Amino acid sequence: MTAAALSRLVPSGVSVTLVESEEIGTVGVGEATIPSLLDYNRMLGIDEDAFVRATGATFKLGIEFRDWTRAGESYLHPFGTHGRDIEGVSFHQLWLRQAALSQADLSPIGDYCLSAVAARRGRFTRPSANPQSVLSTLFYAFHFDAALYARFLRDLSERDGVVRVEGRVTAVDRNGETGFIEAVRLEGDRRVEGELFIDCSGFRSLLLGDALGVPFTSWKQWLPCDRAWAVPSERQGPPPPYTRATADTAGWRWRIPLQHRTGNGYVYSSAHIDDDDARLALLAGLEGRALGEPRQLRFEAGRRDRLWDRNCVAIGLSGGFLEPLESTSIHLIQSGITRLMSLFPDLGFGTTEVDEYNRVLLRDYEQVRDFIILHYHATERSDSPFWDHCRTMSIPASLSTKLALWSGKARVFREQGELFTPDGWIAVLLGQGIRPTSFDPLAAALPPEETARFMAHVREMIDKTAAAMPRHEDFITQHCAAPLRRSA
Repeated sequence: MTAAALSRLVPSGVSVTLVESEEIGTVGVGEATIPSLLDYNRMLGIDEDAFVRATGATFKLGIEFRDWTRAGESYLHPFGTHGRDIEGVSFHQLWLRQAALSQADLSPIGDYCLSAVAARRGRFTRPSANPQSVLSTLFYAFHFDAALYARFLRDLSERDGVVRVEGRVTAVDRNGETGFIEAVRLEGDRRVEGELFIDCSGFRSLLLGDALGVPFTSWKQWLPCDRAWAVPSERQGPPPPYTRATADTAGWRWRIPLQHRTGNGYVYSSAHIDDDDARLALLAGLEGRALGEPRQLRFEAGRRDRLWDRNCVAIGLSGGFLEPLESTSIHLIQSGITRLMSLFPDLGFGTTEVDEYNRVLLRDYEQVRDFIILHYHATERSDSPFWDHCRTMSIPASLSTKLALWSGKARVFREQGELFTPDGWIAVLLGQGIRPTSFDPLAAALPPEETARFMAHVREMIDKTAAAMPRHEDFITQHCAAPLRRSA
């Protein structure tokens, strides 16, 4: 992703060299994304249908969370908006007010979100550019084969002039006075010089961590999951247009539907379940035949204290890791790339730009961290030591402040640059069973009968619009079906 962006967006006269090794494999069991990836692809001028075909992708309207609040319960965190605000009052405040007045159960708030209704019905189409259309409220992302996406971007990068060098990095040469990186050494006594180095070496963090010694701050006290098993399986039936995250006794299991197979995994805490039991739990939960042996990943939630140090910028896992519960891994890569492009250095490597990059990226990581912690902490489960820990653990002050604002009058504010919208917070807060004690007093000034009619109209329009959308698999077949390939 970084090489593709640099090859298209850096000033003329700047050459880009990519060092990577075919010997270092990838897990490649399916990757789920969020809508911001559309911006990245458009920035690079990528044709969306061609991208979907090349990567075996399907479309994604949200994430279904099963068994997170209590076993047997589920909710959807959809992309897009809930209803429509009226007279300056947020729709969720109207919903809470009507729920307080209603003698009967009010329709779930997801019934007022087109992405949620379409996801449940297995429907998909692209949004409308007309802001007056209900279809303009639909937002989407993708599920795709990460290895195929990497290959797709590699071809694009090389066409744009990126020079790819095959080999493993064995040593890093630094300037004795400034500490700047001057070159990386590869097997066979090869040396690749450069002026700006992007560390995309994954968990090893060969440049930022090992060579420059930037410390790592762990968030394991809030996010105890530190391992995962992953395995692809045969596709069973039409691919649903959403990711599934199912809570388990010591973590959670993912299901990511692609055109040619399904990606599966179990993210777990090794302090609460042993590796063999976690592997068996993953295999027992598959909906189709496993296409190979499960592969294990080991990690620790947290991030480097700086993501840009001297002339080195860490992108992706070399800078930090947050488990893929809300499909944010690729977004954080993309965020690092776009911030780098907006603060692209000259040979002076000004400290102002470096400091701003670090401030913004560290804020991004912490905001995503808080949103993920919310899912674990806001639970009523007490059926295992893992969930007892998550339910009773202390949480960051920044998350406590958000929960306090919500618990009183359901206030949700989007901080500057924050990834998750108020609608995303609302979906998870209500889905996890956190109901505020009251609602915005401005909502009480609206006539309840008129509000009820307005909400019924919104729900009806969303329902009709979703019913008229094509089935997800039919849309793919018509526009962007991938060529047949082996599932394994």
